Amino acid sequence: MSPLIRLRAENLTLRRGERTLFHARSFTVEAGEAVALTGPNGSGKTSLLRTLAGFIRPTTGRLRFEGAGGEVEADDVRRTQCHLIGHLDGLSASRTARAELLFAARWTGAGEAAALMAAARLGLERVLDLEVRKLSAGQRRRLALARLLAAPRCLWLLDEPLSPLDGAARALFGEVMTAHLASGGLIIAAVHDPLPIGARTLAICG
Repeated sequence: MSPLIRLRAENLTLRRGERTLFHARSFTVEAGEAVALTGPNGSGKTSLLRTLAGFIRPTTGRLRFEGAGGEVEADDVRRTQCHLIGHLDGLSASRTARAELLFAARWTGAGEAAALMAAARLGLERVLDLEVRKLSAGQRRRLALARLLAAPRCLWLLDEPLSPLDGAARALFGEVMTAHLASGGLIIAAVHDPLPIGARTLAICG
């Protein structure tokens, strides 16, 4: 499959129960671009990310994924070219950081060498033999984010990726995001705080 170069959302409407989270929203994200989803809690930012990842079906509208040769199947993109990092880290507290990282890396098609390089890039080498339960919130977040580097994929869907990170870790992850965009990646992130990179804002009003 050719690398993803564009995501198009056309007239998306999403309802949860009796509530409409957003109505007839259309937007495009190009390769090399970051989009920051903003809005109050409960406005639908997480739901939009999960819709893009295929976990929620929109009430109306369509998502289109395009490669260099034209439109590609959404399921193929989600299986091979998409990472979703949720607001919760999704880590097993009883495993060591090393075991958890290797599990996540192998699940997404990466090997041990790539996983350890990702850990080194995010400053996790000294905590790999600790149980996840013993890590700080910032260390757990960096461990979750390491899978982005271990198994490179074009589309990053990130839910509050910076929330537990200190200033140094935010700057470091900003460098990681900048490199991803420079390689032609796409980033869509739900945020309350500004991203440490240039990003177009898409307000989800709720």
